[in-house]
Amino acid sequence: MPHRYTRFLKTLVIALGLAIAPLIAANYILNNYAVTQAETEMKAVAERYVLRAEKAIGDAVQVLQGLHQNGFVTCSASDRAAFHAGLIAAPFVQMIGVVNSSGVLMCNVPDEASSGEPVLPVLQSESPLVGIGMRDRAYEGTRVALVSWRIGNGSRLLAEISPVAISIDPGPEYLRAHRHVELRLGDGVVWLRSGEYGRLDSRSGERELVVEVASTKYPMLATVTAPASAADNLVRDLKVVSAIAAVGFAILFVAVSVWFSWRPESEAEDEFVQSIRRGEFVPYYQPVMDIETGRLRGCEVLMRWARPDGSVISPGAFMTFAETSGHIFEMTRQIMRKTRDEVGDLYFQNPEFKLSINLFAGHFEDRKIVEDIIEIYGDSKIAFQQIVMEVTERQPLSDMDTARKIIAEMQAVGVRVALDDVGTGHGGFAYLQKLGIDIIKIDKMFIDSLGTDDNSTTIVDTMVELADNLGMGIIAEGVETMEQIERLRELGVSAAQGYIFAPPLPAKLFIDLATALSGGKAAGEDDESAEAVGAVAKVA
Repeated sequence: MPHRYTRFLKTLVIALGLAIAPLIAANYILNNYAVTQAETEMKAVAERYVLRAEKAIGDAVQVLQGLHQNGFVTCSASDRAAFHAGLIAAPFVQMIGVVNSSGVLMCNVPDEASSGEPVLPVLQSESPLVGIGMRDRAYEGTRVALVSWRIGNGSRLLAEISPVAISIDPGPEYLRAHRHVELRLGDGVVWLRSGEYGRLDSRSGERELVVEVASTKYPMLATVTAPASAADNLVRDLKVVSAIAAVGFAILFVAVSVWFSWRPESEAEDEFVQSIRRGEFVPYYQPVMDIETGRLRGCEVLMRWARPDGSVISPGAFMTFAETSGHIFEMTRQIMRKTRDEVGDLYFQNPEFKLSINLFAGHFEDRKIVEDIIEIYGDSKIAFQQIVMEVTERQPLSDMDTARKIIAEMQAVGVRVALDDVGTGHGGFAYLQKLGIDIIKIDKMFIDSLGTDDNSTTIVDTMVELADNLGMGIIAEGVETMEQIERLRELGVSAAQGYIFAPPLPAKLFIDLATALSGGKAAGEDDESAEAVGAVAKVA
């Protein structure tokens, strides 16, 4: 006992001494972190604008090149029909036409009354094959861009890019009210200007954060600027509690030291491992519905921690630790095995059902996940063609080439791959182009404001058109109202999931629900599944 008491006093003295250092260093560390994080977010914002602009210009160039190669370069009725087909193929292009050597529109689709004024510069002998310019028209700070293509007879094909193509507002909330974005072409012409904040001409002594990202494909530069004070919003609350944290550090240091003196260091880890070994992580099934017919299409599998005391813990409380510690791999394998055992008969009887399982970025660093899929489902009643693996856009993939090969192996055996949280993370259209995605899942963030926010409606509409053009499936997540269902139907979305249909259900309730929707009724169906059936019936 005297030895423990002496050790405790020494620990207390050390803790009190160490408490001073965090107090002094807190503001310095937080300020540097905030600036670094803000610059990282600003770079991501600039990259999103450049990516969207490159995609829009690339689509326009591809359409114009195709029209030229196929000889559709006049104002004849057949050529105008080809222009119309080009508009359908390129969702960001809103007009295609023919311009004479003076830069005046000769005809265009859709029809637009020509003022006789030039929309392009006079054609010169040294004019490039592809030209990029702007019209005077603008939408919320974004001008209408023009892409021209020389066709060799003194005329040019012209594509007009919709401002919606790059009229986005990416980035975290704490920067949006303060940052300013400009997207300029190589000759200094402004394509987009967003945000009220300008240069710090009149701000005495305040540091300005400036991030520039240049396009690798076109003469184009995105510039994002913000006052350094904007970054302070990220850590303001932490600064308020830094003094309290410094004092609390000493107390925590002592408490942790005493705690670890009685408890083995690995016990907390061991407790989590024991939970895995006891099979406490279980699948819950959220139905995915066809909102046109009211039929069940399948489900998304969501992980829950079912504790021995009967409590059920949502993934937000343990998923970060599971991923960073590496336990997520075994947990995912257990979930897959349990889905095979719990709903195998149901899926064997309903071969059209799909089973979606969430993966995280680490699953795409080696092909072990492919081996797991083949081992677990290879001889099961759930066919590979019924399985959908979901990769989220919120976590960046460390190696896109490796991820693409792994996805290709999944698809080779019949497994489909969905991109979750589309429009909310780092991947965007790059994921769709490089990974060979089969299904797009519209994030709840866009569904919540559907019908009340024109931008969200436009984004969803663009996703639907993109999915149609690329031959992808599309599913809406987080649907909660009948109004959202009606709006999704109008936009062409036929599959959705959300609490208006049913919450994530344990296996028995999901099987009861599926059985009831298929015309029968499972034994023991209780009130919760009956309520879910009622909710679905309102959609049919």
